[in-house]
Amino acid sequence: MIAWFRTPASVWWGFAAVHAFFLAWMFSFFVHGDTFSDTEQYRQWALLGYNPSSLGDTISPWVYPLLAQLPIFAANVFGPTLYLLGWTLIIIALNALGLVFLTRGKRSVSGIAPAWFWLFFTMFMGFLSFARVEGITTSLVLIALLYAAERPLVAALLLSVATWIKVWPAAVIAPLLIASAKRVQIFLTGVAVSAVVAAFAVLTGAGSHLLDFAINQGDRGMQLEATFSTPWVWLSVFNIGGSKIADNVAINSTEVYGPGAEVAAFLMQPLLIVAALAGALLMVWALRRGAERQELLLEGSLLMVTAFIVFNKVGSPQFIIWLLPVVVAGLVHHWDRWKIPATLLMGIAFTTFIIYPLFYTPLIHANPIMAAVLTSRNVLLVTLLVWAVRRTVELGRTATRPAAVPAKPAVN
Repeated sequence: MIAWFRTPASVWWGFAAVHAFFLAWMFSFFVHGDTFSDTEQYRQWALLGYNPSSLGDTISPWVYPLLAQLPIFAANVFGPTLYLLGWTLIIIALNALGLVFLTRGKRSVSGIAPAWFWLFFTMFMGFLSFARVEGITTSLVLIALLYAAERPLVAALLLSVATWIKVWPAAVIAPLLIASAKRVQIFLTGVAVSAVVAAFAVLTGAGSHLLDFAINQGDRGMQLEATFSTPWVWLSVFNIGGSKIADNVAINSTEVYGPGAEVAAFLMQPLLIVAALAGALLMVWALRRGAERQELLLEGSLLMVTAFIVFNKVGSPQFIIWLLPVVVAGLVHHWDRWKIPATLLMGIAFTTFIIYPLFYTPLIHANPIMAAVLTSRNVLLVTLLVWAVRRTVELGRTATRPAAVPAKPAVN
């Protein structure tokens, strides 16, 4: 039986079981013409269109980059009553595509255990990945990381498309640019994809909204689940200084309020930029010291993606999904080396599952037990970031060959 679980066939049976469970669970919604979580917002956008002036008080769809429109409109293929079914089937199809690339060819052995890790992760995070745009980008980023060594331009193309669906894959593009010897071609690929997207926006009369997803985030406060919101969560628990947890109805977000919260929210964006620049400089230093290129790409990606979460004032639970493709690709590359971040990520996924969907209501009412769970989750995130930083430093310190002679396999 143990030997059978090491075969690609076993993974596909596991894939079928996990996805059949979520499809059956979603059935309780779409059989009544309902949606789940953010898919209700997506359905409204698919029905009303993407012109903010015609949406009234509805949240603007331009909080996402332009290419997010593709899956949002495609999910309406069966009509608004079965919108959730269409959305779920899109996620299942993309996950299946990712699993194909993870378990075929030379990865038919090394990809099996990481594939099982993905399935166990999905049991905790599926309630989010099947209801958010993050579920669309997961497989694209995973395939890009699996392709990065042999075909970095294909990886750049996939990551660029994924970034125009949800911004976070940009955190993987940066390490790819730094670690690859074909960084100029990678940069031009990204520019070309962005130019096509911009041209499409202008031709369809949406050019003025092209960058709304970046501009509209500036006025947000500190979201409840954000790592740096933890002090105000506890101030709210003990009702100190008028601190509270309340909804920001305008953007459908739950935020923390209290002494210094507005200042923290204002400082988070520059702090995120500083953290990203520091991470990039660390990767450049490690590369110049002769770090193995593929390992630098993977651990640099983990560093950047985790930094994007830890230093983010939004911190929605679905952000944890960003870490999955990076850790899975790392496990494929070197299972033993990546067991620690994989263990941390599973702990992060489990605590996030407790927060949402299980006990989110007690959390927003400042329940101390749930505040402790959220704090534990955030401590695990910071621990993961520290591990990624330390590993990147070690790559530079322990390098024994010049960067011009890449390790095998290496990012071309």
